[in-house]
Amino acid sequence: MESVAVESAAEPEISGSGATAAQEGEGHHVFELPRIRALLVHALPRFFEGVIAPVLVFYAALTLLGLNGALVAAVAWVYGGIAYRFLRGHPVSGMLMLAAVGVTVRAGLSAATGSAVVYFLQPTLGTLLVSMSFLASVPLGRPLAMKLAKDMAPIPEAFLKHGRVHRFFLRISLLWSMVLFANVLVSVWMLFNQSISTYLWLRTSIVAALGAAGVVISVWGFKRLLRHIDWKPAGTA
Repeated sequence: MESVAVESAAEPEISGSGATAAQEGEGHHVFELPRIRALLVHALPRFFEGVIAPVLVFYAALTLLGLNGALVAAVAWVYGGIAYRFLRGHPVSGMLMLAAVGVTVRAGLSAATGSAVVYFLQPTLGTLLVSMSFLASVPLGRPLAMKLAKDMAPIPEAFLKHGRVHRFFLRISLLWSMVLFANVLVSVWMLFNQSISTYLWLRTSIVAALGAAGVVISVWGFKRLLRHIDWKPAGTA
């Protein structure tokens, strides 16, 4: 992890999971930036579990068992993940429970209509709502990207109040609004113009590439921002 001390007004020490709580001299708050490799090690297993594996399960079941079999397999995959965590004594997050409810509703509607398009269209509409939320937060001056950053890392409040930092998160919120909207456009076009198998694999690849580009730009921009603000690596004079 890369520890960073940010120049700010006098403020209480910041503490949090995985963060350095000590201060490096008067007015310097120290927090940690995860290295890219650490981010990848943390994210890739979850990306496989949450994105790649469900596609594999759905496609295999669709090929072997048809649409209804694929819907059952998709629901079983999510609830199987919950059962596995429960039996292993691991916490089951609220997000996972919401995902289980969502996939159950999607599968039920798709089975009732006999259309795989219905199954895939619903999360795309959800992505559109998230994209609009990022976009709406910009003119309101309350960038959604800043709130998410605060949830993921113990960033000092005084640092977030810096004018340049606030403008950065406004731009990042706009960036993610465009990334997610591009995701929606690609998904809807492919859903209505390509086969389900093409949709599953090509759309997944394109969306993953868009997301990876958004993450790289966001992390690069944040590190560039730190170089232009009065900060120094923790432990230096």
